[in-house]
Amino acid sequence: MARTWFITGTSRGFGREWAEAALERGDRVAATARDVSSLDALVQTYGERVLPLPLDVTDRGAVVAALARAYENFGRLDVIVNNAGYGQFGMIEEISEDEARLQFETNVFGALWVTQAALPYLRESGGGNIIQVSSIGGISAFPNIGIYNASKWALEGFSQALAQEVALFGVKVTLVEPGGFDTDWGGSSARHATRLGEYDKVREIAAEGRRRRVSNPGDPKATRTAILKIVDAENPPLRVFFGEAPLGIATADYESRLAGWREWQPLAVEAQG
Repeated sequence: MARTWFITGTSRGFGREWAEAALERGDRVAATARDVSSLDALVQTYGERVLPLPLDVTDRGAVVAALARAYENFGRLDVIVNNAGYGQFGMIEEISEDEARLQFETNVFGALWVTQAALPYLRESGGGNIIQVSSIGGISAFPNIGIYNASKWALEGFSQALAQEVALFGVKVTLVEPGGFDTDWGGSSARHATRLGEYDKVREIAAEGRRRRVSNPGDPKATRTAILKIVDAENPPLRVFFGEAPLGIATADYESRLAGWREWQPLAVEAQG
């Protein structure tokens, strides 16, 4: 049976690739974007199997209305993809209040509003998939994107809890954690804080580290098959990396954490009282 997807941030990047992957195999897609004209090509190619919806995920009322419209149009919802988001560059001291709040409004609260609005439909149908687009930066952290890391760590936290809460309803949650891909994440879609000269050297070091991490960026088109395998799996993973680099980064990071925790375990016991 054809599935019905609701995908945020479908104008480009992963959202666009996954929408096309679903449509090419005969599924239906409620595709959202801030600029709905960016979805014209999808509609022209796939006709009524695409429902283009204008949506700013930071507007909770609009999110609820968009999910209702998608359900009304297609009669069911099966796969929810929280892809809308962006990268905020800047050292922690450089980030303004507005920049920090907007990063969380989009990357965290936007995904939360969509998830909350979708769950009644998924529970009613007896199951479904929620795909949360996180990042290797959701389990590790890097200089000059700290507030972005913080937003993805928040997404990871509520999604891990969510997976346990909705399992009895047949709803499956997967956090997709990509490494560097050839998308516009670090380009025109990114935002940049006003720079402080004191951090110029740190910025150079951070830029070199990022160049090493994304020296061989992944092909977004290759993720099409991968995302379909996840939603088709009987037992999809809670977390899955996209790309070759994340496993090495995560392994080094977690080995370092475990070593630190073990070294300081006597202090932890002392603090127990």
